Amino acid sequence: MVVGIIGAAGYGGAELVRLLSGHRHVSAISMGTVSLEGERIENLYPNFQGLVSGPLVKPEEVVASSDLVFGALPHAVGEAYAKLCHDNGKSYIDLSADFRFDEDEETYKTWYGKPFAHPELRKRSVYGLPELNRQRIKSLLSSGPMIIACPGCYPTGSTLGIFPALAKGLAAGTIIVNSVTGITGGGREPQRAFHFPECSDSVSPYKVGAHRHSPEISRNLNEIAARSGLSFPGLIFTPHLAPMNRGILSTIYIPMSGKKKIDDIQDLYNEFYKDEHFVRVLPQGVFASTSRVRHSNFCDISVHLDMKGDTLIIASAIDNMVKGASGQAVQNMNIILGYDEKEGLTMTPSLF
Repeated sequence: MVVGIIGAAGYGGAELVRLLSGHRHVSAISMGTVSLEGERIENLYPNFQGLVSGPLVKPEEVVASSDLVFGALPHAVGEAYAKLCHDNGKSYIDLSADFRFDEDEETYKTWYGKPFAHPELRKRSVYGLPELNRQRIKSLLSSGPMIIACPGCYPTGSTLGIFPALAKGLAAGTIIVNSVTGITGGGREPQRAFHFPECSDSVSPYKVGAHRHSPEISRNLNEIAARSGLSFPGLIFTPHLAPMNRGILSTIYIPMSGKKKIDDIQDLYNEFYKDEHFVRVLPQGVFASTSRVRHSNFCDISVHLDMKGDTLIIASAIDNMVKGASGQAVQNMNIILGYDEKEGLTMTPSLF
């Protein structure tokens, strides 16, 4: 199978190249760009020397030569290529926010500043958090090519951390999520905030009360609550930038209506995720840490209670470039093509 990547020059695209080059069902990778046509991937990323080689080509060439296409592009750029794929009978897996809000154009316009370019495509798109939407993804397979909207990095770790507690009715008040991320989340293009002297030896909140992932997390939690016939109690989300390359650690505070026992909640989480290979509920006394999921598609979750026993505290750790982006995209590809979900994603996390 030939897979295409439009936006292969960016961090997310390069991570897709890394993962797909080790996928046993992928025979070739067509690598596209919107700005660096003719450049070679191994010159942009010398880690590919002797392993992956090839020039970056026009997106139209990628679509023509590929059986399935990934879009690793900035928001509001990829819809035209999603349409081109759809018109040519090929599925498109999108790493941007362009399809994450289904047909809710108003929310997208509010947070991303543009209307949908091709609203009709939303009838073929599905939000691609497998642990939340696996059956919905599979339900669309019989009706032809689809568009997968891969979740944002913060929503992935946050949603997976909250999912069991909310689905089982434990949440009784506003959920607070404090997340810390590495600087790769800012992308390959240099920005002052991600410049080494600005972010080294410092942790700082940013976009407080106004981060674009807030409505996406709320969207997921509303859906989870509705599935259980419950109401969503509200969210406060604050992101922080830390001086590390990779990873997101989310600390989540969930008020409960009464006191609970830690063993009971631990059992609930263990049971809820027992069949999810990429979600690891850690034993009591082991804390989720970004270092233990580095370069992997795992989400590690540790379960805690405050001293009074009425506030559930969840720590959730992911690699923002893998489970938070490219790895989850490959996991979605495996689902829609009928492969083992673990294919191409069996790497052991790198601790150091």
